[in-house]
Amino acid sequence: MRPYDRRAVAAWALYDFANSAYAAVIVATIYAAYYALAVVGNERGEGDLWWGRVVSISMATVALTSPVMGAIADHVGLRKRLLFVYTYVSVAATALMATVGPGMVLWGALLAVVGTVGFEGALVFYNAYLPEIAAREWQGRVSAWGFATGYAGSMVGLLAAFPFVRTEAFGGAFLTTAALFGVLAAPAFLVLPADPSRRLRAREAAGVGIRETLSTLRAILAVRELRRFLLAYLVYEDGVNTVIYFSAIFAAQTLGFPMAELIVLYIVVQLSALAGAVLWGKPTDAWGPKAVVMTTLVQWSLVVTAAYFVATRPQFYVIAIFAGTGLGAIQAASRTFMATLIPRGREAEFFGFYALVGKASAIAGPLVFGGVSHALGGDQRAGILAVGAFFLIGLALLARVKAGGPTMGKPERAARNVSE
Repeated sequence: MRPYDRRAVAAWALYDFANSAYAAVIVATIYAAYYALAVVGNERGEGDLWWGRVVSISMATVALTSPVMGAIADHVGLRKRLLFVYTYVSVAATALMATVGPGMVLWGALLAVVGTVGFEGALVFYNAYLPEIAAREWQGRVSAWGFATGYAGSMVGLLAAFPFVRTEAFGGAFLTTAALFGVLAAPAFLVLPADPSRRLRAREAAGVGIRETLSTLRAILAVRELRRFLLAYLVYEDGVNTVIYFSAIFAAQTLGFPMAELIVLYIVVQLSALAGAVLWGKPTDAWGPKAVVMTTLVQWSLVVTAAYFVATRPQFYVIAIFAGTGLGAIQAASRTFMATLIPRGREAEFFGFYALVGKASAIAGPLVFGGVSHALGGDQRAGILAVGAFFLIGLALLARVKAGGPTMGKPERAARNVSE
C-alpha cells in the first residue's frame, strides 16, 4: 500500500490553499484592521475590545459545537457534507462583508462571527481526513505540505485583494476573497474519500453524538499523555491565535502601517511560514512533534518580547519573518502530535475535541489582549507582552508530556493510547 493517496492529498492541500484566503484577508489583515480601526474606531482600544469579543464568541461557538458535530460526522457519514455546509456559509458571510461600513459595529461583528465559525468549524472535518489519506509515518510531512500549500494560498488571496485595498475599495477585496475560497475549495468535495455508509438516522445521531462526546471526554481524561498534551495545547495555542488575530491591528495602529502595506507584510510572513512548514516537516517525523513544538514555543516567546520593544516598521518586518518561520512548524507539528494519539476509526470525533481545545484556547487570549489594551487607553504593547505568558506556560506543560517522539520508521499503533 502506498504511504499516502496522492490524488486525495492534492485535493486536501488545495482546500487548505482555498480557505487560507479567508484566513489571510479576513482574519489576519484587512478585515480585522478595517473593522477595528474604521468600523469601530480604536483611539482608546475600543476596536481592540470589540475585535477580541468577535474572536472569542466565534471560537466559543466552534468549541461548544465541534465535538458533537465530529461525532455525528462519524456515526451518520456526514463528514464531507458538513465540510461543504460550513465552507459555503463562510463564503457567503465573506461576500456580505462588502456591505459593512463605518459605524456598522454589530453587523460587521455578526458577519465576522458567522464567517469565522464556518471557516474554523470546517477544519474539524478537514483535519479528520489526515489519518485516512496518509500512513502514520508520513503524516508529519503530509500535514506540513497542507500548511505550506495554505501559506501559498494566503499569498494569492492577499495579492488578489491588493489592488482593491490600495484604492480603499475594501468591498472588492472581500468579494474576491469569497470567490477564491468558494471556487478553489470545490475539488475537495469531488476527490476526498466518500463518506461511509449511513449507519444511523440524523435524529438518532444527535443523541448518539452527545453520548459519544461524553464518552470521548472520558476516554481522553483516562489517557494521561493525551490529557497532558491537550492541556498544553489549550494554553500555547491561545497565544498563537491571539497573535494571528491582532498582528495587523497592532502593526496598523502602533507602528503606522498603511492598509496596503499590511498585505506586503503578511506576504513576507507567509513566505517565511511556508519555508518553516516545509523545513520542519521531516524533522517532525524524525525528531518527533514534541521537540518541534517546544523549539517553536521558545521562538514565539522571543517574538512577543521583541514586539514589545519594536520602534520602527523595518524592525517589525524582521520580527514578523522570525515569527513566520515558527508559525507553520507549530501548527503542523501540533496536528501531527494529535494524529499520533487518537485511535483509528474515531478521527473526526477526536479531532472535534482537538478543535474544541484549540478554539477554546482562542477565547481567553483575545479578551486578554483587548482588555489590557482598552484598560490602558490603547496600549497595545502591554497587550502583546501579556500574550507571552501563554507561550511560557504552554512550554512548561508540554515538557511534562511523555509522548510525541519520532514516528519515522515506527509501525502504526493507532489504538495504543486508548488501551495504555
